[in-house]
Amino acid sequence: MPAEGDPTRADVAEHLSQWLSAVDAVRLNGALRSIESIPALAGSPGPGVNLEALEEVCQGLQADLIGLAVAKSAPARVARGRSGAAAVEVIDAQADADFATHGHRYGGLQKQGETRLGAVRAQMRQGLARGTPDLRQLAALDAVLEQMLAAREQKLWAQLINCLEGRWVHWRAVHARQLEASGLEDAPQRWRQPGGWLHAFEQDFRALWQAEVQVRLQPIRGLLEAARNENR
Repeated sequence: MPAEGDPTRADVAEHLSQWLSAVDAVRLNGALRSIESIPALAGSPGPGVNLEALEEVCQGLQADLIGLAVAKSAPARVARGRSGAAAVEVIDAQADADFATHGHRYGGLQKQGETRLGAVRAQMRQGLARGTPDLRQLAALDAVLEQMLAAREQKLWAQLINCLEGRWVHWRAVHARQLEASGLEDAPQRWRQPGGWLHAFEQDFRALWQAEVQVRLQPIRGLLEAARNENR
């Protein structure tokens, strides 16, 4: 029995039941029965898991995803120029000061991330399917769970944009208080410089994305860890 005052920790099955409907539960049960038959159908062991290749793919994916936030952190710009003259790009302060610009950018990162994560997760399952019957069972189960939980996960990930907006509001308010206290005029060209409010917000932006990437990589790392354990 847990000590008085200690929260009761629900097991995985109980948590999962909160995410699945009755229809999903029936589908999952049928899938599990099918997966359990894999060892009988498998016959001889597969050609073996290329663990080194899978580890390389996982590491490359993490670097690519984190790099996305850095590559897209340039300030919003607009082309201006007199008639007949070449347009010159200048910082679009109005767009930079609108959270919708940054919220849209973060949503774009999430969409790109989902595509790349899905492709690598499928590749990881294909790699495990070359291994022992236990690894083949795991790969099959992961495919079922990904399909069933994807919609719920996407809704939860989308809520992070609200957290990001909270940080934008915070740094915007800090900036406004600093201007009022100093009596200086605002200077949009300094917003993204060290000490500027958009520079501080960008650090939060990247930190949130890096944290999301780490969590989203867990299913892939779990498959990879299972392959490592089977290889030992």
